Amino acid sequence: MKPGLPEVNFSDYGDVRYLHLGTEWVQGSMKLDAPFEIELEYVQRMMAWLLFVDPAEVPKRHAMQLGLGAASLTKFSRKALRMRTTAIELNPQVVAACRGWFKLPADDAKLRVVVADAQAEIRKPVWQGSVDALQVDLYDHEAAAPVLDSEDFYADCRRLLTEDGCMTVNLFGRSSSFERSLEKIGAAFGSDALWAFRPTREGNTIVLAQRSPSRPKRAVLAERAQSIQTRWSLPAPKWLRVFKYLAES
Repeated sequence: MKPGLPEVNFSDYGDVRYLHLGTEWVQGSMKLDAPFEIELEYVQRMMAWLLFVDPAEVPKRHAMQLGLGAASLTKFSRKALRMRTTAIELNPQVVAACRGWFKLPADDAKLRVVVADAQAEIRKPVWQGSVDALQVDLYDHEAAAPVLDSEDFYADCRRLLTEDGCMTVNLFGRSSSFERSLEKIGAAFGSDALWAFRPTREGNTIVLAQRSPSRPKRAVLAERAQSIQTRWSLPAPKWLRVFKYLAES
């Protein structure tokens, strides 16, 4: 294990397996009888970028996760959505845990897991303008605030995206850092590019930022949401009741 990185372990409760980084805080989960589904509500909401994409185009696109967690997003993007998928994870023991305990497949032509510091890795020219769906969930073992949360970092994230690409970020909506994080994302993307969910019961708030701001009509979003539910069994119609365009707030 690299010096300074937390121990990685897991616990089983009923039919769900949880990933931990040396504390009781949950860093991800998996249904033991449905390992390629997304179990946690806030992680499902990280897929909200699907509302801004023609469903038929999804398999042609590229998803990237910053922070592997229990690999729920990575597995879903590769297996269910059939996308080219890249995950960037600092801790090699998390990658080993996901492969050993959480059914993460081996790398192949459409899946690549990169062990690296996300802040440095995403600045490499190879990634610029290549990502359609960027999912950022970077918390340490204390899970108190995002590890990478500067305006410069979010500007680097924006440079990763294709013209119609989206970033989704997991923030704690009831913590003192939330408003500051939202300001930094707005400074990097523009305040007219931001959408957000209400917090989950646990306090996770998913914020979505568009590379190029757009404002789909409610009917289009409703049609997309129904398609997402039908194709991939995600509760997207429910999302629309708790998902809003922040420029109107």
